Amino acid sequence: MTPTQLFYSKWILWMASCFICLRFCHGDLSFTIPEEMKRGAVVGNLAKDLGLDAKTLSLRKARIDSEGNRKRVCEINLQTGDLVIAERIDREQLCGSKASCFIKYELVLENPLELHRITLQVQDVNDNSPHFTKDEINFEIRESADKGARFPLDEAHDDDIGRNGVQGYSLEKNDHFTLAVLSNPDGGKYGELVLDKELDREQQQEVTLLLTAVDGGAPQRSGTATIHVTVLDANDNLPVFSQPLYQVTLPENSPPGAVVVRVTATDADEGPNGDVTYDFSRISKEASHLFSIDKLSGEIKVMGPIDFEEESSYELRVQAKDGAGLASNVKVVIDITDVNDNAPVILVKSLTDQIPENTEPGTEVGIINVQDKDTEGNGQVRCAILGNVPFKLNPSIKNYFSLVTTAALDREAIDSYNITITASDDGSPPLSSSKTIHLSVSDVNDNPPVFEEQSYSAYVSENNKPGSSVCSVSARDPDWRQNGTVFYSLLPSEVNGVALSSYLSINGDTGVIHAVRAFDYEQFRSFKVQVVARDNGSPPLSSNVTVSVFITDENDNSPQILYPTPEGNSFMTEMVPKAALSGSLLSKVIAVDADSGQNAWLSYQIVKSTDPGLFTIGLHSGEIRAQRDISESDSMKQNLVISVKDNGQPSLSTTCAVYLVISDNLAEVPELKDMSYEENNSKLTSYLIIALVSVSTFFLTFIILIIAVRLCHRRKPRLLFDGAVAIPSAYLPPNYADVDGTGTLRSTYNYDAYMTTGSRTSDFKFVTSYNDNTMPAGTLKKSPNDNSNCLDFFEETSTCSTLVMNSHCLLIFCGFSTSLIYGVLKMSSLNVPALANLIQDYY
Repeated sequence: MTPTQLFYSKWILWMASCFICLRFCHGDLSFTIPEEMKRGAVVGNLAKDLGLDAKTLSLRKARIDSEGNRKRVCEINLQTGDLVIAERIDREQLCGSKASCFIKYELVLENPLELHRITLQVQDVNDNSPHFTKDEINFEIRESADKGARFPLDEAHDDDIGRNGVQGYSLEKNDHFTLAVLSNPDGGKYGELVLDKELDREQQQEVTLLLTAVDGGAPQRSGTATIHVTVLDANDNLPVFSQPLYQVTLPENSPPGAVVVRVTATDADEGPNGDVTYDFSRISKEASHLFSIDKLSGEIKVMGPIDFEEESSYELRVQAKDGAGLASNVKVVIDITDVNDNAPVILVKSLTDQIPENTEPGTEVGIINVQDKDTEGNGQVRCAILGNVPFKLNPSIKNYFSLVTTAALDREAIDSYNITITASDDGSPPLSSSKTIHLSVSDVNDNPPVFEEQSYSAYVSENNKPGSSVCSVSARDPDWRQNGTVFYSLLPSEVNGVALSSYLSINGDTGVIHAVRAFDYEQFRSFKVQVVARDNGSPPLSSNVTVSVFITDENDNSPQILYPTPEGNSFMTEMVPKAALSGSLLSKVIAVDADSGQNAWLSYQIVKSTDPGLFTIGLHSGEIRAQRDISESDSMKQNLVISVKDNGQPSLSTTCAVYLVISDNLAEVPELKDMSYEENNSKLTSYLIIALVSVSTFFLTFIILIIAVRLCHRRKPRLLFDGAVAIPSAYLPPNYADVDGTGTLRSTYNYDAYMTTGSRTSDFKFVTSYNDNTMPAGTLKKSPNDNSNCLDFFEETSTCSTLVMNSHCLLIFCGFSTSLIYGVLKMSSLNVPALANLIQDYY
């Protein structure tokens, strides 16, 4: 940039600055006000001075800002535009001693922005009086001072300025001094005291004058100070004590610094000649450690411990000396008075440490002595025992007391005593002291062992390990050492006829009862035992307690199935009608558990089935029911494996097999050997085949015999049964009944004998029922030898098959056949008593 361009740039900036100043600073306002104006007083009208409407001030947000943090003493009234006093104005506080005092503010207007400077000139008002730095001005002037001697005075000050400041001084009229007023280089005025007439101390020792300073304000204000002049003299007098003898009393134990006495000596001279100092002129070595004297005041003070018991009186000599060395002496006698500062001291002269608990009341166990160093009433003592203890003090010779028992002692209740003995004197205030004596009570075996509980209950799981802990008994004996040592034992007895020692043992020291062998809940469930606790005293004492031992059950027995119960290798078969509906009861598994509680809670579950969706079993009842209706498509042979589980932890279980045949007729049932899952059942099948062949052979022989009888003895048919064996009533079907001489069957049935080897009883089932259309009902006679009905029927039929269909004759035949099969089975070597008993019980 060239110099020309730089010049024009600076000129443009200066013109812009001037334009901004003209735009925003329209002018200054100046006001002159006196200080101390009241709050709310009007200084001037800003709106009028600026040529503005008062309403414009409010719209343009007029405000007054001060420079820095200066306190704002004026405010603007936006309604009227007046500048008013907001706070009291103190010129001296704002400007101090300055000749001119100005306060500057800025009036700010917005929209558009305008700035006006406001200057307030505060004028001084005579509101302060002249004052001296000190209210009293002291001078010491010898009486030999020359006339005309000058003594400068302190200058008075006034916070006001100009005419309102200090303008002159005046002095109270007197015979010895005048006042001269002078000016400082800065314009301030001060005074000098001028001796106009010589001083005479013998006539007047002190002169007091009043100095006044005045200002030039209207009204005029003033301030005063007192001038005190002391006249000094020469040394021509000895110090003189106020008393020829000082005698005082001092309580012992006075604290250090306590004033004993103050000796006073005066000297008629003034100044150093009359200044008196004090000191000890004669004092013992012991007293020099106890007392001190103030050299200026003459106060004798305590410096060390004062004890009446060591020294009751002290004599001192005190000397008073003035500044010129003139001195005089006086005697001080200090009498020490006794103070009750010594508490009684308790001394144990004799004491029995161990007291047997059976000691008789009134027995002496100790001797006590009490001492007090104080005199007269301060040394008179009283002694007592604190607390509720079975002891008391009996006074003996002077200050001696006997400690005796007052009641029977019990070591188990209290094994020792802390006896607190207090002693107090008759001083004022009284002093006291205490001493605690410890006495132990020795033990006597007077308490038997006591069990913590009146009875004990122990719960032991069966099958416990021999030596395991059953329970623990505990007995306490409040006696001490061997008298309180407890040993345990079991009182001999029997449990189920067996000595208790074979079941339980006890630790004689700890009281822990152990099991000697394992218990069986199924054998016995509880028993009681007596435990004896005996101490080791002489003589020993004992007590008993009953311990009830309860055997708790464990799941150690598997469920036992009662029905169906397999014995050996046999099995049981149940028939299920083809018309069985859903929910029909088909069979039931019965099981028991030798355990108890939840260990015996049994649940049943089918774990294996030929047709899983065909049968269901009750969870807790064991009832086997059809889960749905039986259909023709279902297999005739159904094998179920039932699991019976108890609720123990861990649970035990057993299983059984149930064989079901879906059929309405035994003729439809296949050979029983196919229902067995065991290979060794073939032997049983062979025996059954032999039995059936025998029955068939007998049946054919019987038919041939009947035909022969029919052909050969047509006229005497009854001879066939004349020698027949009567059939016992036990072999008749359960529905057979007698009706007063004419026996009839309630219904005419075709009976099939259905037998298995897995049951204790045989079932005699109704397979099909014949109605009147298939077979006419026949009448039976009550006499077992009367078979005419059967013979008549034989005469009317021509084939054996028709004969077999006659129910009554079939009963005779079946009874005989069953007896034969029964005999065959009995003679066999197989284990089939259940089947034999079933057939026998049924028939």
